[in-house]
Amino acid sequence: MKNIVIVIIAVLTFASCQQSQKIGFVDNSKLINEYQEKIDVQEKLQAKIKIYEQRRDSVRQAFQIEINAAELKSRKMSQENLQKLSQELQQKDQMMTQRDQFEQQQIAQESQAQNDSLIKKVKNFVRDYGTKNGYNFILGSNEAGSVMYGNADSELTQTILDALNTAYKKD
Repeated sequence: MKNIVIVIIAVLTFASCQQSQKIGFVDNSKLINEYQEKIDVQEKLQAKIKIYEQRRDSVRQAFQIEINAAELKSRKMSQENLQKLSQELQQKDQMMTQRDQFEQQQIAQESQAQNDSLIKKVKNFVRDYGTKNGYNFILGSNEAGSVMYGNADSELTQTILDALNTAYKKD
C-alpha cells in the first residue's frame, strides 16, 4: 500500500513536470515607443512645448527691449532712481524665471503622468493578451538584459504591438 502511494505521487509529480508552459517575450522599448497612442501623446506634448518656448522667447525679447530702453534712460538718472529701476528689473526677471520654472514643471508632470498611464495600459493589455492566448508567462526584454535570448517564435513584440495599435484605433 505504501509503495502504491509513493508510485502515484511519483507519477503525478512527473506528469506535472511534463506540462509545457507557454512563454513569450516582448521588446519593452519597441512595444512602448512604437505604440501609436504614445506617438500621438508625444506629438501633443511637443506642440505644447513649442508653444511654451515661443511664449517664453517672446516675453524674454520684450524684456530685453525694456532693459535696453532702461539703459538709455539710466544715463540721465540719479543714483537713487537707477537703483530703484535696477531692483524693478531684477524683480521682473525673477518673476519670469519663476513662471518659466513653474511651466516647465507642469509640462514635466504632465509628461510623467501620461507616460505612467501608457505603461499601465500596455501592461494591462499584455496581461489580457497573455490570458486570452494561453500564455503562462510573457517576459519583457530590455537593454539591461532581462531576456538574454529568446527563440524568434516566442517573440510577441510585433504581434502585441499590432493588436495594441488596433485596439487604440478603435477607441
